[in-house]
Amino acid sequence: MISRFRTFLAGFFVLLPLAVTITVIVWVGTFIYAYVGPDNAIGRILISIGFGLSDSPIAAYALGAIVVIGLIYLLGLSVESRLESRVRLLIDSMMERIPFVRNLYDVTKRFVAIMDRKDQDGLKSMSPVWCFFGGDGGAGVLGLLPMPRPILIGGERYHVVLVPSAPVPVGGALIYVPAAWVKPANIGVETLMSIYVSMGVTSPQIVESDPGRAEPC
Repeated sequence: MISRFRTFLAGFFVLLPLAVTITVIVWVGTFIYAYVGPDNAIGRILISIGFGLSDSPIAAYALGAIVVIGLIYLLGLSVESRLESRVRLLIDSMMERIPFVRNLYDVTKRFVAIMDRKDQDGLKSMSPVWCFFGGDGGAGVLGLLPMPRPILIGGERYHVVLVPSAPVPVGGALIYVPAAWVKPANIGVETLMSIYVSMGVTSPQIVESDPGRAEPC
């Protein structure tokens, strides 16, 4: 009986990475569908674009998606033809004129730069940190420090920490954490993102066994 159970575990652990990968892919697909599916605002826009080409809602949605994908591809061609700086400058100048949206756009642009791996300045401006809520021995959360200097809230020093979401790290939460609870993480930004994308599965291979020994930021 024990040998059969060990045989089962051997097969289980062989299939586990594949199962986790499929689960993440399905989760991401469901996440994307929830935002661009035919039942939400973006989906209705795609249907309205495609209605000029077909009377069927499904066909209109598909044709609208093809039109949008084609336009994005054309934009990609223009970017690769050395117009990237002009296109980015045009979009940045438009977004920076909107008071609230410009802050959200700047944060989103930093996350996209991290995933794109092109904006090295954007990568260097953020530092991975541990946030131990309640102090040493408390719950630990990996986050990003967008600026090294803490701010004063009620006379106390706080760090602004961005905590990504999993498994799609483009987003998350903005938390003001007491400076004494924040400590450097000895990992890179891309490594931190890989932990969130894997939903923590890669933590044993990446995270240090005792991160709490680091000095506070």
